[in-house]
Amino acid sequence: MSGSQETASRPVQISIPESLAAQLHREAGAEKYGLGEQAFAGILREVASKYLPITATHSEISEFLTHLRLEELALARACALGNDIAWEVFLTRYREKLFSAAHTIVQGDANARELADSLYADLYGTRTSDGRRISKLNSFTGRGSLEGWLRAVLAQECVNRYRREQRLVSLEEQSDAGVQFEAETADPSQAIDPRLAEATDRALDGLAPEDKFILVNYYLDDRTLAETARLLGVHESTISRKVEKITAAVRKSILSGLLKRGMSRKEAEQSMEVEVTELALDVRRRLMQEKGGQTVP
Repeated sequence: MSGSQETASRPVQISIPESLAAQLHREAGAEKYGLGEQAFAGILREVASKYLPITATHSEISEFLTHLRLEELALARACALGNDIAWEVFLTRYREKLFSAAHTIVQGDANARELADSLYADLYGTRTSDGRRISKLNSFTGRGSLEGWLRAVLAQECVNRYRREQRLVSLEEQSDAGVQFEAETADPSQAIDPRLAEATDRALDGLAPEDKFILVNYYLDDRTLAETARLLGVHESTISRKVEKITAAVRKSILSGLLKRGMSRKEAEQSMEVEVTELALDVRRRLMQEKGGQTVP
């Protein structure tokens, strides 16, 4: 392969002035977690290149990077690299917060502790690929709080576990275990069309973990915008805009999915009016309901 081809195949990263990288390295306290200036500068380049255009000016780059959660970014990435000091700090700071977050998602102390503990292997990075540790913490970019990011990851893990359990446990096994099922409704209009279930599942599966967390908290757990905002460490107005944007996107995606699955637009819109709490993700129909252009619970 020629040199020009190699260059073309490599992603182009934004250049960060050395003086700025050194300043941010000090502010993050990255050295105490075993991250040198060059290593931390590489992390900053990665994050900046993900969210900024290659034409970004030094002023724009500086503005973006100085607003990151620098200390939390250094901590998370050092944990991903297996630094013992970083991991001790992480456990001291977030172990009980993870448990508390898990407690809002599942019932019972034992279940909450199990859910929280199930994340640690993925966060620490016990598996490797091509000699590199595989850690979920490598996905943390510092744009929001680490606590909020962990809550979103926890919510995603809960969804994943529910899906795995649903795939493994058949209706026959549940029946043998004594699970009682409600009789089928006599009204066929209330039956759940499998195309709606699939389209809904696909639409929600495409959401970012934090978006799923917001929907679960606001619509399913009946938390207020203010309460959800506090959980993620952002302003209430930010959550309000996100809820409206996410809901509209989910509704649009489901409608598109139904059309692709052979429904007419009229059939699709009628199908989306039924109650869907029995879908695989236990999503209530109010996630897709709109009134006067505004999302309502």
